Amino acid sequence: MATPTEDSTTVGRADPSGLRELVLYFLKLGSIGFGGPAALVGYMRRDLVERNKTVDESTYNLALALAQIMPGPLAAQTAIAIGYFEGGILGATLVGLAFILPSFLMVLALSALYVAFGGLPWMQALFYGIGAVVIAIIAVASYRLARGTNKRDPLLWGVFGALLLATVWSGAELAALFLLAGLVLVLVRAWPGLARGAAITGAVLAGGVLIFALERFLGGAGGAGGEGGVLLQILLFFTKAGSFVFGSGLAIIPFLQQGVVRDFGWLTEHQFLDAVAVALITPGPVVITVAFIGYLVAGVAGACLAAVGIFLPVYFFTILPAPWFQRHRDNPQLRAFVSGTTAAASGAIAGAVLLLGQRALFDIPTVVIALVGLVLIWRFRVQEPYLVVGSGIAGLLLYPIFRG
Repeated sequence: MATPTEDSTTVGRADPSGLRELVLYFLKLGSIGFGGPAALVGYMRRDLVERNKTVDESTYNLALALAQIMPGPLAAQTAIAIGYFEGGILGATLVGLAFILPSFLMVLALSALYVAFGGLPWMQALFYGIGAVVIAIIAVASYRLARGTNKRDPLLWGVFGALLLATVWSGAELAALFLLAGLVLVLVRAWPGLARGAAITGAVLAGGVLIFALERFLGGAGGAGGEGGVLLQILLFFTKAGSFVFGSGLAIIPFLQQGVVRDFGWLTEHQFLDAVAVALITPGPVVITVAFIGYLVAGVAGACLAAVGIFLPVYFFTILPAPWFQRHRDNPQLRAFVSGTTAAASGAIAGAVLLLGQRALFDIPTVVIALVGLVLIWRFRVQEPYLVVGSGIAGLLLYPIFRG
């Protein structure tokens, strides 16, 4: 059995060819990975764990659990955590850049077109079709993630169901419940004794209360103004968003709307909806929408600072606790905690699919597009980029007829 010291030395010692393969994979995922956080973390499991065997299942689960209990967008944080566990700080840095840069450059190009042509009237038509097929993509990815994570464990499926219902009922991903799910698995599957059990319970409950308080406080605080130029305001606001918004990248949308529309008045409501549409029709992490917002406010510099602000806290909130996670990965309490949080994640993501479906599937054509996409993915294994292109064309054709 490896000692903690021996286990810790595995971090950062991935062979160069393995790290190169991992970086190239995330470059590809950042370039063609559509569907938002639920789909992206599902692709990571499918490709890295199940198909290519690049990452073992325990490492993937550890990365996903770390991403769930720390603030920041789920997909980017999971990618950075996998990079760290496989290649140390260098791996985390290269994987993070590879995953984020492609979508950042795409959003930058779309932002320039948006400003140059006074808006993107065709974007609503594209999103009409793409938004519908994205629901099918996320639904399949969510199912595969839940099946792979929970297997035939009734307790894990119970956690899954509880988080699914809680997410649908609340309309948001409740990060404090991830901690509670982990605690339940520790107490049921890896009882540490009365003294340690009480200490772990107290720490988890305190963490849950802190997360809940931060969510409530920052949800109402928005982007309060401050002195300094607009570029500094952009950097500070998006750094706060990246530091204190829990849940998936989709959870950050209400927080951004409060700040950029109501508090700062940087964007109109219509412009903000266009920003969300841009994020959903481009691959990679959904929170890359901040680059579009930053560009509209202050050009290329604003886009760069918004991206730095949103992702830099994510990077540090991943690599700082990761060594502790790595050293104690064989600890029975941590393993039970990780299994509980990953089951909770799969349930919350499934709940998010239902919530998003209510918004994206609102008439007969969108329902038909989603069902056709579901059949093409499930039965014929059609690749996601082809579905996105096809649904975009369908949207351009159908939107003028049904919504014009």
